[in-house]
Amino acid sequence: MNTHSDALQATIDALVQRGKGLLAADESGPTIAKRFKTVGVESTEENRRAWRSLLLGTPGLGEFVSGVILYEETLGQCADDGEPLSSLAARQGIVPGIKVDKGKISLAHAPGDEITQGLDGLAERLGRYKEQGARFAKWRAVYNISSTLPSPLAIEANAESLARYAAICQEAGLVPIVEPEVLMDGEHSIERCAQVTDAVLHEVFHALHRHSIVLEHMLLKPSMVVAGKEHVPVNVTEAASQTVTVLNRTVPPAVAGIFFLSGGQTPEEATAHLDAINRIGRRPWPLSFSYGRALQEPPLKAWRGQAANVSEAQRALLKRARLNAAAAQARYSTEDESTS
Repeated sequence: MNTHSDALQATIDALVQRGKGLLAADESGPTIAKRFKTVGVESTEENRRAWRSLLLGTPGLGEFVSGVILYEETLGQCADDGEPLSSLAARQGIVPGIKVDKGKISLAHAPGDEITQGLDGLAERLGRYKEQGARFAKWRAVYNISSTLPSPLAIEANAESLARYAAICQEAGLVPIVEPEVLMDGEHSIERCAQVTDAVLHEVFHALHRHSIVLEHMLLKPSMVVAGKEHVPVNVTEAASQTVTVLNRTVPPAVAGIFFLSGGQTPEEATAHLDAINRIGRRPWPLSFSYGRALQEPPLKAWRGQAANVSEAQRALLKRARLNAAAAQARYSTEDESTS
């Protein structure tokens, strides 16, 4: 039996709370630079610290957000008053976690497919992150869709990496968030997305079983089943139905919770989809959110790198967190968008 079992269960209990989700604030250097550029802010270490300090210091955020996924840099940063950002989150009742993969590269002998790297030295890094306050971790695998992609090799190789990562996490006493993202990019139909997501999740759970992962002590962060960005849009009810059908067929009931990624959807789309998913019956797990841009975009536009705009930005973040918390309980209405 895992000697960390009690600690893992305590982290799961803290993360999986009705009406709460996760804030993904783990953008890599290049990604956050692109986000900042849209509002004319330079991606310096100080600006990144100020931004993430703004997010984690938002009064009342812990009412709707139970955990935050941080980037390695942020784990070592402090707020203006010198308090470590991980401890600022924890003081709000928000569990600090850490993105641990090292990004994606092309998969050899599989043109168009990608594989995530970062397993080398992972156990050692986890020990360091844990000392800095992290209680869970996240690893993202990416699947490109076309009529031929992803290849069986990519599906198997990424599942194996996700499972090895999850095993290393549980052995270290950190809850693993397993993130297999089937990308929205492309002109594929929702049926093709469902077919690929089904194959991906089947393989992921086979691999997790091989590596003796305790399903009660892990979380799944999947993409929703939607049509590609260049395809004719499908209504939210159809997307919700396809998503829940695939999850029911592939995800064991023992999994502690499912926290969807937003995957390029607008903030409003991501909330509406989550609400529609939660209005469908026959599901054994809590279905909530683990959003990055879908939570951060409105506050980022309000902030624009100006200290004078911090309160306005925090109000924008709190509003989106509140709306997504409502969606996680099937209580969201589009009319709520017009209220402050």
